[in-house]
Amino acid sequence: MTRQLTSALGDKALGSHVGAVVLDAVTGERIFDSGADTPITPASTTKIVICAAALAALGPDARLSTRVVQGAKPGAIVLVGGGDPLLAGPSAKPGYPKQASLATLAARTAATLKAQGVKKVTLSYDTSLFTGSPSAPGWKTNYIPDGEVAPVYALTMDEGRQNPRFHMPRVSNPPQYAATAFAGLLAKQGIGVSKSVRPAKAPAGAAELGKVDSAPLYALVEHTLTRSDNDMAEALARHVAIKEGQEASFPGGSASVLAVLQRLGAAQGIALSDGSGLSIRNRISPNALAKIIAMAGSPSYPDLHAIASGMPIAGFSGTLGNGRRFVASDSKGQVGLVRAKTGTLNNINTLAGMATTKDGRLVTFAFMADRVPATAEPVLDRLAAIVARS
Repeated sequence: MTRQLTSALGDKALGSHVGAVVLDAVTGERIFDSGADTPITPASTTKIVICAAALAALGPDARLSTRVVQGAKPGAIVLVGGGDPLLAGPSAKPGYPKQASLATLAARTAATLKAQGVKKVTLSYDTSLFTGSPSAPGWKTNYIPDGEVAPVYALTMDEGRQNPRFHMPRVSNPPQYAATAFAGLLAKQGIGVSKSVRPAKAPAGAAELGKVDSAPLYALVEHTLTRSDNDMAEALARHVAIKEGQEASFPGGSASVLAVLQRLGAAQGIALSDGSGLSIRNRISPNALAKIIAMAGSPSYPDLHAIASGMPIAGFSGTLGNGRRFVASDSKGQVGLVRAKTGTLNNINTLAGMATTKDGRLVTFAFMADRVPATAEPVLDRLAAIVARS
């Protein structure tokens, strides 16, 4: 394996800044190492790190709740964002994982209001769970217009998409958009809503009128990794911050994720600016990624298993199942035998995952290049394939 990997790493398509590692998942022994501790721009493999921290801090069964509470005045109600970007709007189609739904929240809220004899309300919305800038340092200006990610707010439906079926456009004010849709859903339930819908902070300890919960965190993590979901990754980083008692912002999320990883003994070689990996300021070493994936496959860390089950399967699912990966003659024989998270930005290609060798040994790997002249994806697939057939 060493000779083959060394040869493949010499491919000019990888460019001049490459790091690689293969670890024995059980013993942690480095089976192969070429710049394993080099900090490299990770692109979307960042999501492995975020998901590990979220599972460790919040637990795999945690859920994200969107609520409606009593406002400060009679007849006033507040829609409180719970930081669930998968919250389904009125035109969303059911998918996996099962999403919390604004329509369900409207039905529950209307039932409570009617039981109280309330038929007309003024609606405001509270986005105070998340703070700071809605876009990260190191994001390109075109990411939001191109639909790569929505501005990050605690109240968002359909990940800020104008139409849930299409990647773009994203709306410029996700909270207002979601609250306006909620007003329409309440009206359908026979509750009159005043025309103006404005932001407001929910009163402390306000009575709850309705609530919907997301799928459990393990399912959200699997979705985040399989689909490489930028919006969910950013939300998870902020939920780690909240759990850690930090402010739920880009800096707070990054610091809190590192604090959780420190407790796991897995923070070395990681520097973060965002949760999705869109920021070109992130740096992660191949060894850090391979180590966290080894933990996810280990019986010693049951809470992290969703990382192993959530990574795309070569040639079958997610970002490895799009018909473009593991299709060359030097990798297609290993279709179905590699689970890995992809990372792709301009001039950056990364792949980190796991495979079982011929003798039944579970290994984890990370192959990373961040000065790629064109695309290095076929070479990364070849490297992972070498590991899987060794």
